[in-house]
Amino acid sequence: METYLRPMTPAEYGQWVSSMEDGYAAGIAGSGSMSADAARAKARTETTQLLPDGLATEGQLLFRVVAGEQGVGWLWLATPHSVRDPGMAWVYDISVDETCRGRGYGKQIMLLAEREARAHGMTSIGLNVFGQNTVARSLYDSLGYQVTSQQMKKTL
Repeated sequence: METYLRPMTPAEYGQWVSSMEDGYAAGIAGSGSMSADAARAKARTETTQLLPDGLATEGQLLFRVVAGEQGVGWLWLATPHSVRDPGMAWVYDISVDETCRGRGYGKQIMLLAEREARAHGMTSIGLNVFGQNTVARSLYDSLGYQVTSQQMKKTL
């Protein structure tokens, strides 16, 4: 079954942005770097800064991932991401719908993200992943992503 990207609709954007912020806040809090309330505020602030015009924000590509006729996930890709590296795209969010996990869609979405980045003239792609997200880290390792920075913490 073919998996492909299609632009999010306005109704999907409303559903996705709320879920994405919840997931991002959970990842921040789960890393131990701040409380759940502070993480939620950070997620909301960063989303507002990065997507000031929602779906119409320039350079931000927001997709529903579809397999056959079924929505299976979401992708937020920025092109370009940085003035320091104008050839680098950035994956801000990749998610597979809960009922579709464990079927290889995460890998397919990342390959689609790479293809989309190339189509926009990008020469590299970056992302952040929380240390406790071992499933995602394993996926990125398997696709050839390399660690470029790492933060560590020890609770005393």
